[in-house]
Parts: sequence; structure tokens; C-alpha cells
Amino acid sequence: MTSTSVYLDNAASTPLDPAVLEAMLPWFIDCPANPSGRHEAGQAAGIAIEQAREQVSTMLGCQADTVTFTASATESCNLAIKGLLRPRLRRGERVHIVSSAIEHLAVLDPLRRLEREGAEVDLAPPTPGGWIDPSEVERRLQDDTAMVSIMWVNNELGTINDIAAIGEMCRDRGILFFCDGSQAAGKLPIDLDSLPIDAFCVCAHKMNGPKGTAALVVQGRAAGRPLEPLIEGGGQEQGLRSGTLDVPGLVGFGAAAHRVSECLGDDLPRIMQLRDTLQAGIVAAHPLAVANGDPSRRVPHILNMTIPTAGPEPLMEQIQGVTCSGGAACPSAKGEPSHVLAAIGLRSEAAATTARLSLGRTTTADDILAAIAAFKRVGH
Repeated sequence: MTSTSVYLDNAASTPLDPAVLEAMLPWFIDCPANPSGRHEAGQAAGIAIEQAREQVSTMLGCQADTVTFTASATESCNLAIKGLLRPRLRRGERVHIVSSAIEHLAVLDPLRRLEREGAEVDLAPPTPGGWIDPSEVERRLQDDTAMVSIMWVNNELGTINDIAAIGEMCRDRGILFFCDGSQAAGKLPIDLDSLPIDAFCVCAHKMNGPKGTAALVVQGRAAGRPLEPLIEGGGQEQGLRSGTLDVPGLVGFGAAAHRVSECLGDDLPRIMQLRDTLQAGIVAAHPLAVANGDPSRRVPHILNMTIPTAGPEPLMEQIQGVTCSGGAACPSAKGEPSHVLAAIGLRSEAAATTARLSLGRTTTADDILAAIAAFKRVGH
């Protein structure tokens, strides 16, 4: 990224908050101990880990002992899905899973793996507005449905699913409900103690924390089920996730969670105003531009727009001076088209002229004005 480029790819990753960096720095050099060590330095590192766990659980509104630290939301999704369902497959039980066609690949790929191992997966389609109608989930439920996995906020469209309704539906039927909350943390208030969610994942780098730190919350009915670990070897995290804990990263995770609790009330209205200004500016420059995703069900941080242009190149090749993406970062890294845009009915030609512009805590009014100026130059 050049020094003059406006950063509007916060849905992929956010800049590290300076307060988070400050909290992390001593643990890189001054306090290098392994938190599993029984000496004084190791105990100090262990205390710092538990403080971070408390900070994360406070942000999420859950009990600290339900939080298991992992290295990524992808790992957390894999641990929840494979860890909770493989024991049933190994016992020879029939396992049926309901999810959606617009989940992140961190959910869809583990589901495909379990399909190859004998599970049956049923994907609910989204509405044209890019959210999952709870009735589409309900009509797919079977007597042997073991899990429903629906994300809270879609990472490409910013659309919000009614997870409370879906969770209640699952609870009434004794079905485990896993929710990918990667894009919800830092964008919505969260109170897991009051929600019928059995497993929930979150990561730090989507909310101005460090990359490489994440968590899986296991509560409700999932807390009493066998959870098969993906990684074994040291017994850390109550045997659910072995490996030396990243003390600086987890301290940063905790500090980022604390900052969310401090800043969310101010962030939301400010970012919504910036998002609306950006959308209006793009439409003024490109009257045929269309925002994807139901506007009444979107977080303010993500603006997904199809912008027909006169140029022959894909839209992303025409945008100069704005760092953004055509969709989720993971499929983009593979050069694959967006399965989310395809699921809401966008043809490949429209997907090629679609950009995801995602704002965050560090986005300023000047950034938005510069981005609008850049889009005025596109296709002309």
C-alpha cells in the first residue's frame, strides 16, 4: 500500500490500535517467559493470559472459563465443527448439518471435509438481500440434525442474520448452534449469556488487535459434549488447543477487546455517517451503482457496491488510491470468484465490477473524500 492510499479493507484486517501495541510491547522482550512455566516469570505470563481471557469474555458477555484461545477464527471454526461432530461420526451416528451458502470458507470447507467423512450437509440459500431467512433453516431441520452453523454478520455484504431466532429454533429441538462471529465483534454489541448460542468464534485482527490470535467460546449444550481437539501435544487450554500460548498476541487480544467495550458506542454512528457519505458520493459519480445487501440489515462498516464502468478492465484494476477488495480476502488469495455474490444472484460480469469497501475505527472524513475522488476517476 502506498502512503497516499486510503485503507478501506477493514473487513479483511484492521490496523493495530496504538493502545493495543503499547500493551503488547513489554511481553516481547522484557517478559519472555512461557506461561506454562512454574517459575515467577511464567506465572506472571499466565496471569496476563487470564486477564486477557477476562477482557475477551467481558466484551462477549460470556463466562471466562468458556473461552478457549486459538490462532485464528479459521481454526476456531474447524475446532467447533469438527471437534463437536467427529465424535458422533466415529460412533457411527448419522450426522446432518444445516448451514448457509454464504458462510465463510472457514465454515464451508470443514463442512465439505465432514461430508467426505459421512456427514450430510444442507445449505440454505440467502434472500436476494443477502441474509438467511430463519424459515429456510427451519424447513431443513431433521430428526438427526446435529448442528446448525450460521454466521452473525456476512463478511462480504455486512448483512446481519437473526441469530437469536435461529438459536431459539435450535435450542427448542436440542440442536447445537454454532455462530461465526468474526465480523460481529467490534461492529455489534454482543451478550452471549443471553443468546441461545452453543459455540461462537471471534478473532482479534478484525477489531484492531493483532493477527494470529482468536477464540472459541463453548457454552450451553456444547459445554457438556465431547470436543475432539485438532492439535494435541501439551495440554494447554484445558487440552482443547495444545501449543505454547502467544503471550504478546493474547495480551493484545485482551486490550483490543477492552477498546471495543470503550469505543463501540462512539464508533457505530460515526462509521455509519462515513459509510452513507461514501455510498452517496459513489452513486453521484456512477448513477447506475448499486449497493448489495439489504440496507435495513447491514452493519455500518461494510459497503458492497456493484459499479458498472465504461472501462474494459475489472473494477479492482481501475481503482487507484484506495485499498479495498472485490470480496473476502481468502477466496481472493486463491483467485476464485465470490460465492457470496453468486448466491445472491450476481452474474460473473456484475461480480467483476463489484467492490467491498470496509470502514473501521481509523477511517476519517478525509479518507472518505479521497475515496470518492478516486471513484470519480474510475471508468472515465
